[in-house]
Amino acid sequence: MKNLFNTLFLNNRFYYALAIVATLFVVGFFAPIVFEIAKVLFFILIVLTFIDILILYQTKKGIEVDRYLPERLSNGDENKISLSIKNNYPFVAHLSLIEELPYQFQKRDFIFTQIIQKKADKTIHYKLTPKERGVYLFGHINVFANSGLQLATKKYVLGTEKELKCYPSFLRLKEFDIKNFNSSTTSYGSKKVRRIGHSLEFEQIKEYVSGDDIRTLNWKATAKRNQLMVNQFVEERSQSVYAIIDKGRAMQMTFNGLSLLDYAVNATLAISNVILRKQDKAGMLSFATKLEDWVVAERRNSQMSLISEALHNIKTNFDEPDFSTLYSVVKRKITHRSLLILFTNFETIDGLNRQLPYLRALAKNHLVLVVFFKNTELDALIDAESDDIQGVYDSIIAEKFMYEKKRIVNELKKYGIQSVLTKPQDLTGDTINKYLELKSRGLF
Repeated sequence: MKNLFNTLFLNNRFYYALAIVATLFVVGFFAPIVFEIAKVLFFILIVLTFIDILILYQTKKGIEVDRYLPERLSNGDENKISLSIKNNYPFVAHLSLIEELPYQFQKRDFIFTQIIQKKADKTIHYKLTPKERGVYLFGHINVFANSGLQLATKKYVLGTEKELKCYPSFLRLKEFDIKNFNSSTTSYGSKKVRRIGHSLEFEQIKEYVSGDDIRTLNWKATAKRNQLMVNQFVEERSQSVYAIIDKGRAMQMTFNGLSLLDYAVNATLAISNVILRKQDKAGMLSFATKLEDWVVAERRNSQMSLISEALHNIKTNFDEPDFSTLYSVVKRKITHRSLLILFTNFETIDGLNRQLPYLRALAKNHLVLVVFFKNTELDALIDAESDDIQGVYDSIIAEKFMYEKKRIVNELKKYGIQSVLTKPQDLTGDTINKYLELKSRGLF
């Protein structure tokens, strides 16, 4: 009986009918025939309501629902979720399904209205786009079942609670999966080119010719052959590439629901996949006041899993980033020349100048690529046509900030520091293209 009161609800249709009957009873005080009609209608309403309740409760598991979730959620992407509904009633069921979505989506009225034939199945699909990494808790599925009379409703609480982790955007990796990454294979019409370098990978001893580096002279071989002989080295096939993510306050700015930090996290996962396919070593780290989430650059099979887990665990804060700590730790721990892809954001040239000494110090031993963001909100101010003075002022200030970004690019270029100035939504593609450009030019 207690369960009955917790799951039974009377519909609006019942109360509308009851209101009509009550109105007829009032009119019946002045017209006796109407009073008799009201009594008959009231009796019919009560009987139909009890019949409706009876047929709803005669089948214990009248409605069954199974929820199919992915193993993990992809941040910033549409994640497909399915609900399989089975109607065990011997009549057409009118259903309202309310999903208990994770609180991060802030949706309390996520309702599906379905009509399912008797003894039939139906599957519905919907998509969710998370905007932050973390753990998402899916609750129960509340189903409100009605018969064709729709006077009473039976509530089912179905499904089980399940937690899902939201990882950086792994669903879009295929979009950036560039073919023919393996440089060791050749195809028809292409030529394999060997670049000569000064790494530790020795290839052969050869006769000295004009233009060879005299620092590679092999004196023992020279004495034996009685002519100048030099050591020849080939460029290392696996270079180390580190993605460095700034977790400071400047990276908390949001565009289209995602923070700059999350854009950088998604880009790091995608470019790490490209780096490994290019036979290079991928690593990463994050910093604010201290360095965290360190993954050493390697080419092992589990590297993508390690990077993905580290990116998932990155926590945000509003501290001012300490580039001096970044420089000291990188100098101590990354001893070989590497490509450092720094995801950060500079709004003004003064902001850059405060950190420029540390970037220049890093550039002495490594190839530094600074990736920062265009403020796309300024485009609307610049393009807006306004006749009032305030609108003109806003447009001029917006242009000034846009010009500051271009000055930052030129200032970095002056000290041999590579840079990418990109829109947040174009971050991943632009960063990958820049990496491929630097690699093809043999700069690292």
